[in-house]
This record gives sequence, C-alpha cells and structure tokens, in this order.
Amino acid sequence: MATATKTPVKTWGFYLDGRWLTEGEHFEVLAPYDHAVVGSSYRASAAHAEEAVRAAQRAFQITRKMPGYERQAILRAISGGITTRREEFARLIALEAGKPIRTARAEVDRAIFTFAVAAEEATRIGGGEWLPLDWQASTAGRAGIVRRFALGPILAITPFNFPLNLVAHKVAPAIAAGCTTVLKPAPQTPLTSLLLAEVIEQAGLPAGALNVLPLANPEAEKLVGDDRLKMLTFTGSVPVGWALKGKSGKKKVTLELGGNAGVIVHSDADIDVAADRCVIGGFSYAGQSCISVQRIYVQRSVEQQFLARLLAGVQKLHVGDPLDEATDVGPMISEDAARRASSWIEEAVAGGAKLHAGGARRQGAVLQPTVLTNVRSSMKVSCQEVFAPVVIVEPYDDFADAIRRVNDSPFGLQAGVFTRDSKLLFSAFENLEVGGVIAGDMSAFRIDHMPYGGVKDSGIGREGLRYAIAEMTEPRILVLNLG
Repeated sequence: MATATKTPVKTWGFYLDGRWLTEGEHFEVLAPYDHAVVGSSYRASAAHAEEAVRAAQRAFQITRKMPGYERQAILRAISGGITTRREEFARLIALEAGKPIRTARAEVDRAIFTFAVAAEEATRIGGGEWLPLDWQASTAGRAGIVRRFALGPILAITPFNFPLNLVAHKVAPAIAAGCTTVLKPAPQTPLTSLLLAEVIEQAGLPAGALNVLPLANPEAEKLVGDDRLKMLTFTGSVPVGWALKGKSGKKKVTLELGGNAGVIVHSDADIDVAADRCVIGGFSYAGQSCISVQRIYVQRSVEQQFLARLLAGVQKLHVGDPLDEATDVGPMISEDAARRASSWIEEAVAGGAKLHAGGARRQGAVLQPTVLTNVRSSMKVSCQEVFAPVVIVEPYDDFADAIRRVNDSPFGLQAGVFTRDSKLLFSAFENLEVGGVIAGDMSAFRIDHMPYGGVKDSGIGREGLRYAIAEMTEPRILVLNLG
C-alpha cells in the first residue's frame, strides 16, 4: 500500500502565559522510523520555568472561581477543536511517536472523548455533601457542608507513548477542577502537546492556566520540589517516578508507572477470541504501553491450541512505516530502545527460552513481533517491563497458581482474565494484586473515564476523569452551629 504524504515541517514556539515564545535552544524532533525531521521547537530555560509557575499562580485566582458552565464550555470547545484537526493530530503522532496511523487516529478519538467527559464532570464537582454532626449529645444542632476545592497549580510530566491522550488525562481534569498546569511533555514527542496548546488557546482558557514547556530534565526536577506547585502528576518510567516523588516535598503526588501485564487464559474460555485479543494487546504500538500484554499464562490443556492461534495472528501483522495505512506494528521510539529489547530476547533464548516468532533481529528501531515460551520467571522478558513487541506464553495447571504467577512481579497495573467461570473470575478480582482486572479481555483494555492506576511499583493514585479530579481537589468542611 502506498505511504501517505508526510506533514510539512513546522517550527513551534513553546506556550507560556498565553504567549508563544521562540527563544532559547532550538531543537529538531526526528521521526523514529526514518529519522526525518518532523518539526522543531525551542528548549525552555529555568527562567521560563519560573515565569510559568508565577503565571500559573496568577491564573489560578481566575480559574478557581470560574463557574462550572464556563469550564464546561472551554472543555467542549477543546474537544471540538481536536475533532476539527483530527487528521493533523493523527499524522503528527504517527510521525513523532512512530505510532501506526490507524492507531494514532484511535488515540485522537480517545482524547476527544477525554475532554468531552471532563466537560461533563466539570459541572459535578461541587455537588458536595450534607453531613449531620449531631451524633453526640454535646454536638446537637450541628451539621456540616463538605465541598471539594481545587488544589492549585499542578506540575504535569507526560510520556512519549500517548503524546495526546495522556496529556489530556492531566490537562482535562485540571481544567475541570479549576486548577492550572505547567506541562513538561516528553522530549521525544513535544510537538503534539504544542499543537494541543494551540487548540486550548483557541478554546478560551485564560492566559497562564496552561503552560507547555519543553524543559531539560534538570530544570523539570527543580519544579518538582517547588512548593508553589501543589501537585505532581507523572506518567513515565518506574525509577524516574519514584525518584521524583522523593523530591516532591509537601505536594500531592500521583504516579502512573510501568507494568509487565499478565493475562490468564483458562480452558473454558473462547481460545480463539483470547488469542486474537492478545495479539492486539501485545503488539499494538510495538508493545509500548504500560498495560501491553507481556506475560500470558494458559491452562495446559489448551496451551497448544492457544499458541497456534496466537502465532497465526502474529504472522498476519504488517510491520513497517507508521504512515502506511496497512501498518499494524511500527518502530519503537528509538534504536536504543529496540536494541535493549533485542538484547533481552537474545538473553532469554541463550538461557533456554524457545523462540516461535520474531526474535532479536531488527531494522533500525523496528523490532519484529516476538513470541517466546519456556521462559523462566527470572528472565528480564518476564520479570521486568519489556515495553516492546514481545510476549511470553507459559502453561499452568491450577488457576490459583496462575494468579500467583501473575502476582509474582514488582508491578501491578492491570491483568486480563479469560474464563466463563464466575467463581474463578471473582477469585481473580479478589486476589490479583493490580489496579484493574479485565474480565473476558486482555490487560490493555482501557476506556478513559474508568479509574486507572496501579499498585506496588506501578504507582499511586488514579487517573480517569472523575478520579483524577478527586486527586486534584481537596475536601473542605463548613461546620454549622444551628442550635
């Protein structure tokens, strides 16, 4: 199939206090697939970061007082603006993130939905609670009114793998809650955030309420310890996330970190459906998702049937140019990332793992979809987050043992369970140490209003609009003496 025409190269300023600045170090963003120049921008400095914090503080005095209908109108306008520029967003994501164009369009559609849901939630925050306080004789005649109030300016740090929708999951609830944001986008994919800033500016958000700064990591770390920013919301790698939490001081912190998601396939499941879903969950966007299927545990009696169907699905995947409409699996974000994954595959095979598809061979940042069996739990492809188009398949005999093996991980983000047995399903719900159990589907399922987050090394706090808004607000009680 012919490759689509590439988006013309553009230079963005960065967005600070309602202005577009073209100062500081100029840098280019290169496509991971062919190293072509996607666009360029400017590196914000420590002085810009200081200005952004002050702007966010000033703007918060406006946003915290904005009525719900105004916040709702802005969020609806943002959702509509992304809709209008849907293909522009999708092509930019495909270029700078290497995401296949069809998958990029799906991400854009999710972001449209994320802002639309945030618009609805913006009018529900202040519902509050009437709390009777006359539970003792000495407090007769007293009652309380509990409301949630916006925390204040928020520092958001986002990853490369969903450069639009994971930014939306921080910016949209912040706008809905009445908070302001200083956003540091991933260095690999800053341009999508800047395009979103264009849409948000046109939607009428007050100047200073969103600041998008392509900062160097040391400058971003300084912001993490700044008490004027009342919350850090971070999505990214495990070591970086926990290190930033240690530097965050008094501020509230939510972390959405890594995983090595497990899927359990029991013998009573529809094996063909389970295998097909695991192909999608394991290899979409080259496995570069925190909830991508990585470890599949299949009841021994159906293991070979499942493996055959899985491999048949893998063989049908089209690997190549992310702008080709036929592509299912594009490049990883960099050659270094692909090289690291290749070394893990080689290490596993050298240690006795059996290679059924793919392998360590790669072309630049493109790694072939890989399936391994006979993998020991101590191998990196099992016990660490591979974050690549690599899955392992292992048999189990007892369902309780499958749960134990999924839990035998430092991570706990999401898990998939394929079974028709409700008792087994609820046993999984009760015993799996994860933030979400996905019944009848793979671990990578997510719809953007559900609570999303993990336990153990996978993070703290929850995203998903209503849940993120709760993280970005705090309750306050007004105690009334009515006696």
